[in-house]
Amino acid sequence: MTYDWPTIVDDLNALLKLRSIPFGMKMFERRAEMEAIERIRRPQAVHTLDQVVGQASRLGWTVGVTADDLVGAQCRAVVGLGNAKTPEWQSGAHMKGVWFETLDDASAHQAAMHCVPDGKYDALAVGPLASGKLDPPDIALFYATPGAMIYFINGLQWSGYKRFDWSVVGESACADSWGRALTERKPSLSIPCFAERRYGGVLDDEMLMATPPDYLVSAITGMKALAKNGFRYPFPQYGMQNDVRAGMARSYPGRAAP
Repeated sequence: MTYDWPTIVDDLNALLKLRSIPFGMKMFERRAEMEAIERIRRPQAVHTLDQVVGQASRLGWTVGVTADDLVGAQCRAVVGLGNAKTPEWQSGAHMKGVWFETLDDASAHQAAMHCVPDGKYDALAVGPLASGKLDPPDIALFYATPGAMIYFINGLQWSGYKRFDWSVVGESACADSWGRALTERKPSLSIPCFAERRYGGVLDDEMLMATPPDYLVSAITGMKALAKNGFRYPFPQYGMQNDVRAGMARSYPGRAAP
């Protein structure tokens, strides 16, 4: 499938009033393929993957990384770089007493994470969707407010309805977003964790959606249909004490006052 990325991004911005840049993530089996991307940036310091994602979503950079560019196994494991899932990593010992009371708690957390399997990929790149440099990305991502996220989900459910069930792993919430979307190939909503907010610049009222690209197209179609029915974001406040029938009649004519 081919994608008109500038138009898709324009639609997302218009429908969801995004405050940051929709971006993509693409995995590469060989480092040279990543480095061949036109004007790809390479880190000059050790980063968390949250920082690299922030550079794409806040600064509009296209950045490529390998395992050596990332600060440790926790970042590497989620995207399957560097054979990070060692017995030591699986134990969660580095998180005991930091995020979890016991070693059993830390081990259970590691086991709960959605992670790309080790051994297949040498590199990844993250960059703005509109640039087309990652065409097609493995997944598309964007940050938005909770209100914008439910509207996007409503758009996904307009046609071919299905219930979405998401999980919250807690710290290392990138496993809930790009980890899950990369491995399960499904839309994946997350509440960004401490590390994403401290190091990646994620704002306090933002959530993260990661999804295979084709879901963006269907959600946009759905949101445009909803807009014709009077449902648009941001949601206009109607008031807690008004007669609700006048407001509901805009979408449900049968609810109008007699």
